[in-house]
Amino acid sequence: MLDALLCGAARETGASAGLVYLLPPGGQVLRLAVTTGVPPKVTALWERLLVPASGPVPAAVRERRLVWLASQAELARRYPRAALVWPYPVAMAAAPLTSGAAVRGVLVLLWPEPRPPRLDAHERAVIRSTCDRAGALLGQAAADGHPISPGEPRVAAPPRARTAARAAADVADRLAEGCCVLDARGRIAFISATAADLFGGSVPDLLGAPLWEALPWLDDPVFEDRYRAAVLGRRPTSFTALRPPDVWLAFQLCPDVSGISVRVSPTGRTAPLDHPEPEPRANTAAPTRVGTLYDLMHLAGALTKAVSVRDVVELTADLVLPAFGAQGFVLSVAEGDRLRVVGHRGYPDEVIDRLDFPPFRDESAPTVRAVTTGAPLFFASPREMERLAPGIPPLTKRAAWAFLPLLAPSGPVGCCVVSYDRPHDFTPDERAVLTSFAGLIAQALDRARLYDAEHQLAHSLQSGLLPATLPTVPGLEVAARYLPTARGMDVGGDFYDLIRCDATTVAAAIGDVQGHNVNAAVLMGQVRTAVHATAGASPGEVLARTNRLLTDLDPGLFTSCLYAHIDLAHHRAHLATAGHPPPVLRHPDGHTEILHLPPGLLLGIDPDADYPATEIPLPPGAVLALYTDGLVESPGTDLGDATTHLADQLARAPDQPMATLADTLVHHDPHTDPRSDDIALLLLHLEPGPAAGAG
Repeated sequence: MLDALLCGAARETGASAGLVYLLPPGGQVLRLAVTTGVPPKVTALWERLLVPASGPVPAAVRERRLVWLASQAELARRYPRAALVWPYPVAMAAAPLTSGAAVRGVLVLLWPEPRPPRLDAHERAVIRSTCDRAGALLGQAAADGHPISPGEPRVAAPPRARTAARAAADVADRLAEGCCVLDARGRIAFISATAADLFGGSVPDLLGAPLWEALPWLDDPVFEDRYRAAVLGRRPTSFTALRPPDVWLAFQLCPDVSGISVRVSPTGRTAPLDHPEPEPRANTAAPTRVGTLYDLMHLAGALTKAVSVRDVVELTADLVLPAFGAQGFVLSVAEGDRLRVVGHRGYPDEVIDRLDFPPFRDESAPTVRAVTTGAPLFFASPREMERLAPGIPPLTKRAAWAFLPLLAPSGPVGCCVVSYDRPHDFTPDERAVLTSFAGLIAQALDRARLYDAEHQLAHSLQSGLLPATLPTVPGLEVAARYLPTARGMDVGGDFYDLIRCDATTVAAAIGDVQGHNVNAAVLMGQVRTAVHATAGASPGEVLARTNRLLTDLDPGLFTSCLYAHIDLAHHRAHLATAGHPPPVLRHPDGHTEILHLPPGLLLGIDPDADYPATEIPLPPGAVLALYTDGLVESPGTDLGDATTHLADQLARAPDQPMATLADTLVHHDPHTDPRSDDIALLLLHLEPGPAAGAG
């Protein structure tokens, strides 16, 4: 019954091919069950589809709706990854088979391009009726305890019977060229004696066998690609293949709804041809689809690692030029009502400056026209380009161009331009692959622009929360450094501060909020504000008040903090810690000491926690180093050893200015690059001589 429903839907809608996928209850893999109009050789790549994957068929399941794609270009724009394995000129409708609340499978119908942008009312009604009846059939079978499970995909509706008249066979046998007919399953339904002789076999042995099984030397990617293109696109295709050991045969495939007529003739060539001879003006042949698809699959994988717009530009430029044999590449993004170039290869900067920022109202700019219409533009020669933009050929010194609009679900993202030094014919295959390429770039660029915007916002937020400058205190030389993590958002919760309390006392604080995101940065600002507001009280009281504030806020993040109250007049310091790494003191004679303070709980855990203070001498010439754990922690390194190494580095630089010393310390160990954690460092140097205000 599924066979009959599928064949009826294809016949009533005029579809050239149809497929039914089944989905087991609770399953995540769609399996092909029935096809019509396409043999198993064509559908082998698409027998199993993951429901969470990108593509029109999985989308029909997830969204429980009809998905209509009027062209391969629309498929490439909306589902670029799916288009890489479906790069054929077909329109597609995918609709879910439902019974009650369950999705049982998907109906897929295919038409050769071109097709109207919308299905008509009759086609929609047929699809809806077929899906309802098939869904009810599948639901009833499951309710009866005999659910329909797919095995090997079945080809529905045997081909229409044909009577091979003896006279027609005699005519075929008299021709110098060979001919054969493949049915809808790809089996040889008729073959002339001439063709059998060219194939190196006999008519009885070849009849009824799939062509690729009867002729094992045809089982190669070029033949498979041309065969799929003929079946799905219903357009003639051709290729050349070697019949071992040394006979080259030219094949022409002419498809219709019932099968494919094949014309075969010897070429007399001594080298293979994977595509027709280029026009005399085309000096660089287009890449074969197999090679180009490899490049684009490589690009698809590479773009998953692209984070910023710059990453997208570099990755695509590195791959697109060799993949398509091109010499120029320009990537622009839509900003407001203009396009702005964000990356290019193969052009001098002065040329790009003259092409940059065309307004959307300037339809003479090919980039603008491609973006506003949503359709790619291909110019095979300077003469073709001059009809739209006569100034571009002399300015760019190029002779062929592809303008590919970058369209994401959120809207136009920008435009990608691929150009050539010499005239270049863009074959239908190459145009389809370039369009798929543009779809991948559009999605990656859309993600990258969002990341860049969030990153800039977070960076601005963090910069605003950290002190822009530290106060100038007579008798005290200060240096501070902050290095964000090399991972994630490049923003975190480390902070430092120096607060002048009165003429002879200052407070210094350093802390680390758990996390590397905007939430950590916001909490860091709250902690710094709380410390700043209570500075001047005893160190234990400052930390206790800040701790109570954090437990009241209950942010779900913990914070370490070290607070120091420094008396410049009496050369003393009082310190308290909330789970923070120990400070390092360099004495005036140059030896260093790691100050192991009485431990205190991290802020935000226990509102009643106590934070005992420790008093230490801080003589003139001493340096107190406060830092966060990113400066000393790394995988596989003992924390005590790393802290000792930091103290040694501090001891070995006795005469450096604090700014130079700070730079030395933040790069003191190779493990800090690339950094897996933020680094904050605050150095306090008591200058020799009386402190300001000292009596």
